[in-house]
Amino acid sequence: MIKILNTLSIYILPLIITVILCYALYKKSPAYEHFIEGAKEGFNISIKIIPYLIAIIVCTAMFRASGAIDILQNTLKPILDYFHIPIETTILMVTRSLSGSATLGVLSDIINQSGANSYAAKLAAVITGSSETTFYVASVYFGAVGIKKFRHALLAGILADITGLIAAVWICSIFFL
Repeated sequence: MIKILNTLSIYILPLIITVILCYALYKKSPAYEHFIEGAKEGFNISIKIIPYLIAIIVCTAMFRASGAIDILQNTLKPILDYFHIPIETTILMVTRSLSGSATLGVLSDIINQSGANSYAAKLAAVITGSSETTFYVASVYFGAVGIKKFRHALLAGILADITGLIAAVWICSIFFL
């Protein structure tokens, strides 16, 4: 089964591109011109979302540099110890909703400091995979289409992130402790 999935993963993208091009040829649609038009739209959208990206990056950097993470870690230490959550994963839990690149940096730090087979690294990896960059997604995508009122979507995203964190801690405690 693994061999089949590995082979499939190698050929799936070229297969998708070939199917799209064959369909465009069948429909007598100018595929290259449509591709260029989509690339232009993507470029224009990326220019529109730059302010939102800068705001997220600055907020994440300020949060880390201000020492707020240290205060949060010290405050939550008794609770984290009770649930067997390594203290170094606290910053990952906070930054995951803000920035994917910051999360990957924190995950890399945890793996380098604790070791790839440590409980902290495994928990951090599961947390990274079980939650979303909610604030980034909301600000970028809603900003790109001009939606200014997205508080309910943001609340739903935050609740989903909290659920993902709880599930990650619970599942990791079952499998890795």
